[in-house]
Amino acid sequence: MASTPEQSDYTSLKLRIEAALTGKQPQQLLPFIGNERKFQPKGIVFELKAYLELVDETGRLISDNKRGAISLNTEKLLDRLNIPTENWLKIISEFGILFHGPVGTLQELSCYCEHLEKRRRHFTKCCQYMGLN
Repeated sequence: MASTPEQSDYTSLKLRIEAALTGKQPQQLLPFIGNERKFQPKGIVFELKAYLELVDETGRLISDNKRGAISLNTEKLLDRLNIPTENWLKIISEFGILFHGPVGTLQELSCYCEHLEKRRRHFTKCCQYMGLN
């Protein structure tokens, strides 16, 4: 267990932090592209800074050796993603129990299934229940 997110070896977060320190983007990860816009490049539709804050605040909330709560900035991010705070806490603390396959919005699950040439979107009810619509 790492004391801080930037010390968490073998994670995408550490790769992103190390790359950001040198002004680069990790090639094996999708870039953060900010807000949605016309002619949008492929990437994650929020900013790296917001992602780092979300990870840090979540870690403070669920870790035994840290105290704190989700900050107002993070709540805004969760609101933008249409994920209720209660659902986010349940997702991150019980992820392996809740999900046994692909996770995402219905649109993302549809694209995933289409890419794999699958006819059914498995796990949609759980994703819908958790507010990932």
